[in-house]
Amino acid sequence: MKTETIILASAILLTGLMAGIFFTWSNAVKPGIGKLSDLEYLRSLQSMNRVILNKAFIGIFLGAIIAVALVPIFHFKIAPNSIFWLLLLALVTYWIGVFGVTVFGNIPLNEILDKINLESITLEEIKALRTSIEVKWNNLNLIRSISSGITFLLLIVSSLFLNK
Repeated sequence: MKTETIILASAILLTGLMAGIFFTWSNAVKPGIGKLSDLEYLRSLQSMNRVILNKAFIGIFLGAIIAVALVPIFHFKIAPNSIFWLLLLALVTYWIGVFGVTVFGNIPLNEILDKINLESITLEEIKALRTSIEVKWNNLNLIRSISSGITFLLLIVSSLFLNK
């Protein structure tokens, strides 16, 4: 099997996994914990944000970023012009909509929450903290869900035309 095919298949698999993770957070995890009290919500989000930083998640997250970047590089000379632009669009969509939003949006919110000892603040401070994080975090995750889904589809469509 050719290197460019392996890279494209890897990018499809990894972006698909990431799209699934973001979709699940948007459609099950966050609505589920959204029904909890302010303190329970913040405890749950704090715990999940700590647990998700494991080797499997980090490997898939970083692997997708790298694979998506390598796809257009390895297909530059062999892909038809229109397909190359789809691959480049997939790269830009993923790097801005997933990587950029995560690094500059979700992670800073996670870090704010992680630094706070929830047992040492008042109920008013807990409510204010939830208010300052919840909607922003959910909206940013929706952007990641849509961007990773679009990237996944662009890579699949590109692969169909590349393998003709």
